[in-house]
Amino acid sequence: MKISYNWLKQYISTEIKPEEISNILTDTGLEVESVDKIEAVKGGLEGVVVGEVLTCEPHPDADKLKVTTVSIGTGEELQIVCGAPNVAAGQKVIVATVGATIYPTPEEPLKIKQAKIRGVESSGMLCAEDELGLGHSHAGILVLPADTVSGTKAADYFQLENDFVFEIGLTPNRADAMGHIGVARDLVAFLNVHKNKGLAINRVSVENFKKDNNNLKIEIENLSPEECPRYMAVSLTNVQVKESPSWLKNRLLSIGLTPINNVVDVTNFVMHELGTPLHAFDAASFEDGKVVVKKAKAGEKFITLDGTERTLSENNLMITNGQQNLCIAGVFGGLNSGVKSTTTSIFLESAYFNPVSVRKTAKEHGLNTDASFRFERGVDPSLTGYALKRAALLIKELAEAEISMEIAEFYPKKIENHTVVFHYDKCTKLIGVEIPKQQVNEILENLDIKIISDINGTAKLEVPAYRVDVTREADIIEEILRIFGFNNVPLPKKLNTSINNFVKPDLEKIQNTLSEFLIGKGFYEMLNNSLTSIQYTTKLGGEVVKDDKNVKILNPLSQELGVMRQTLLFDLLEVVKHNQNRQNPDLKLFEFGKTYIKTSDSYKESKKLMIGITGRLAAEQWNSSNTIASFYSIKGIVKSILQRLGIDNLLRESSLSNSLLADGVELFILKKSIGQMGWITPAQKKHFGIKQDVFLAELDFDAIIESLTFSKTKYTELPKTFSVRRDFSLLLDKSTSFSEIEEIARKTNKTLFQNIHMLMPGHYGFVHVNGKFEIFEYWDFRFTGDLKISEEEAIEETDRLFKQAVQRQLISDVPINSYLSGGIDSGAIT
Repeated sequence: MKISYNWLKQYISTEIKPEEISNILTDTGLEVESVDKIEAVKGGLEGVVVGEVLTCEPHPDADKLKVTTVSIGTGEELQIVCGAPNVAAGQKVIVATVGATIYPTPEEPLKIKQAKIRGVESSGMLCAEDELGLGHSHAGILVLPADTVSGTKAADYFQLENDFVFEIGLTPNRADAMGHIGVARDLVAFLNVHKNKGLAINRVSVENFKKDNNNLKIEIENLSPEECPRYMAVSLTNVQVKESPSWLKNRLLSIGLTPINNVVDVTNFVMHELGTPLHAFDAASFEDGKVVVKKAKAGEKFITLDGTERTLSENNLMITNGQQNLCIAGVFGGLNSGVKSTTTSIFLESAYFNPVSVRKTAKEHGLNTDASFRFERGVDPSLTGYALKRAALLIKELAEAEISMEIAEFYPKKIENHTVVFHYDKCTKLIGVEIPKQQVNEILENLDIKIISDINGTAKLEVPAYRVDVTREADIIEEILRIFGFNNVPLPKKLNTSINNFVKPDLEKIQNTLSEFLIGKGFYEMLNNSLTSIQYTTKLGGEVVKDDKNVKILNPLSQELGVMRQTLLFDLLEVVKHNQNRQNPDLKLFEFGKTYIKTSDSYKESKKLMIGITGRLAAEQWNSSNTIASFYSIKGIVKSILQRLGIDNLLRESSLSNSLLADGVELFILKKSIGQMGWITPAQKKHFGIKQDVFLAELDFDAIIESLTFSKTKYTELPKTFSVRRDFSLLLDKSTSFSEIEEIARKTNKTLFQNIHMLMPGHYGFVHVNGKFEIFEYWDFRFTGDLKISEEEAIEETDRLFKQAVQRQLISDVPINSYLSGGIDSGAIT
């Protein structure tokens, strides 16, 4: 939310600097995220002044140029060459002096320098409207009234108003601060309590409001009092819709609003002044002289101001003329009932709508307007009448209109202030420091909270209805603390705490350990939204991520955030796509996150660890190998993680089943699945526009934690003898995996074997067996066939398989002879 410094000062008689106001607002709970300086004209016309043309003579060497002498009120006369056709002696003009910078366009500054034009010295520039950035005319220089004083700064003459704009991160509970008056209230409370300023908010009086005639009477009929507890309106005739005056346009422009016309601008101005939205209708829309507030019929069509046709539901509250819908109440106006340049009479509405009703309607139609932003948080019902009168008087003044009826009002049941019981000793106990009772009462008074009674330290307080967030004693104490100042509560010298009984294993400690481990390996952590798009289910889910397993959001913020995620995979691919499109294709990423699945009778929540690698493994350097990530890159990381947890010796692998991946393996600790690792499918690459393979592992963190119970820490003495290494060459069936070999070896002797591994994985070889050569692909222990061929044919076939492996990035591109031997490449058991 944007708040203008100059606008704010209209309500507070203070000259406090913007920086100090920013600090005060942040300390009181209205966090100022930024303070931006706004210039009415870029550069502020610094160095530009009013001058008088004393003489004007033709240029000796140019027919279209004039040589002038100009006085700028300092006693000095400047010689300036000017090409404007309307320049003449005796004129008061705008002069940009040497050293000044003007902005004909914001992106193209023009610095004025001492120059020689066609042989004649020129010490400045006589300016046209567009050259100053004040307009678009370039017909000639600006000629000012004769009584304008020479030497007057141009910024002062044009009454340029520089401003500062506070960007406030308004939290949903602070409905009271949705306008400049609300922000001023907090500022005044703080200054009165801490600086003894005796300030009050200067609100414009509306006591002179009265009707001018009875020329346009419109009655109110409210058929939905629950959704619209209060509705007020007035009509104005003889309205002249035109451009707003500069002061009003400047106020709106300072907070980023585009001026439209004097009537619409007034409603926007009052909304941002008070936090109370209003709406102006073309009164011609009410032919029968009646406005009817009622709910829409399901399926009705309605075109809003943005030209979009929307389908209404029976829950949408509408402002109608009894026959036609004119406005979605509290959300958005209709295209055909708005104020136009031809409008001559208006119907001005000020209302209090039920926040829940407005919120549901706005979300249903995907609308987030300034009005709905305020109504759905809860506006001040007591300001409805004041806002209506304030806007009507401004329109009367700026549009030369006449108020043509008494204010019509529907307000059968007054929205009362609420009461809260408050204990002064409870306030001291909760804050941790005793605030003098007099100061507490002063804070409450400045926040419009009345003390009804005070008996033996227990007070009964009346809280205004607009403070929808202050309903309990704790809320009152929070209000006192934020004005007293969080920074004014001293830190205790002694800190008391109790020793908690921590459950083991400590999940947070394990997660932090693994996070630090991965970061040490060069990974970056991701934090993604648990909400995701349902299109991933329909387009990429296959038989794994199904629609009937989705946990759907009842009131989704958008279609892209409609369901809870069943996997972390799609979040990873979104991050890869985002980085790839910004020329950052080499990535190492991980995320701890939860997944959510709907079952037949309940919901299941699981914690997962997603790890992804793509592109180069190391930064591109002259001395780096530029190794590209492969399946074994992710496998090595996963094994390192399990080794760090002490359960790598329990790991088993199996072929993938029921997976979102193109290929890979499923991981088990004993017989329990702990996740999968592999690489993404071509369909996933195409959908996300990813140009390279992404290798990943999605691990079930909950299952890994359970598996820690099988891990036991053992302590042994250092060996007294050297280790013995043995290499074995094995001829295996193509279905045999290395994990099976490892398991057999460990079962043979559990005490002697320390390490079992393959040598040179990814290599090819051949063996002569029973008079024939058999070619095998060593990287996963699969034979490629039982071939009766010659040695030359065997080498040729091996060469073909070798080149295929290089293309698949299974092995590095080194001379093939390095891979050929008279026997099988060996594995080692130590």
